Amino acid sequence: MNETEFSRREFTQTSLAGLMSWSLLDLLVQGEAFANEVQPEIVKWVSDVNLLAADVKGQRLSQVDWQKQVEHLFSKVAPEDLLKFVRFDELTKNLKFLDNGARSLRPKLPDVEGLPKNLIFGRQIFAMKKGRSVVPHGHNNMATAFLVVKGQLHGRHYDRIEDQNKHILIRPTINRQFAPGESSSISDYKDNIHWFKATSETAFVFNIHILSVRPGSALTTGRVYVDPNGEELSGGLIRAERIGHKQAHELYG
Repeated sequence: MNETEFSRREFTQTSLAGLMSWSLLDLLVQGEAFANEVQPEIVKWVSDVNLLAADVKGQRLSQVDWQKQVEHLFSKVAPEDLLKFVRFDELTKNLKFLDNGARSLRPKLPDVEGLPKNLIFGRQIFAMKKGRSVVPHGHNNMATAFLVVKGQLHGRHYDRIEDQNKHILIRPTINRQFAPGESSSISDYKDNIHWFKATSETAFVFNIHILSVRPGSALTTGRVYVDPNGEELSGGLIRAERIGHKQAHELYG
């Protein structure tokens, strides 16, 4: 290798290293700038949501009381503030909506002062285009809450009255339009089955979920899919057939 070739190679390596250093520095500066923009109110809100999650998971708060309190807490946050906090624009850049069902996005919360390092609750944002759904399902051993952050949805909830071998007896409790800022929740004891369908061109729902809130339960933690358009019984009950993930999306996705 002659001196000229060596100099070119050395220059290229030095330039690339410089570019990488500047890129990293730029990311750090951007991150610090974003952290400085975060309002303390949204940090406190997330912390309060986490405290409630810890209380229901630790059985210091009943699941139904948790539902009342988390829905009240959800009513106190402005959707636009929450979207800014989770960097919604970055999260949804180049987003492709599904032709069936809802796409699940996993927001990463920023590392800011005052925010708990290890959150008790999981979180995601469901993204749907018009006519698509978070299909009808319930949960075992889980507490979850939804907050509409963009768009309009038709939401339905059902109480889970009795589990049977091939069916679940359910009773309708909620059937209405949901707009940004409105929320609902699920527990093992109230409004356990839900179904949300986008009625605007696009719709986004922020979701939190807390697992293992019913110690000793023999039921496997997770989703239970049903067909709510089942046989209508007396007393407003519906015999809803248990179905699988694939069938639920074929019928209602």
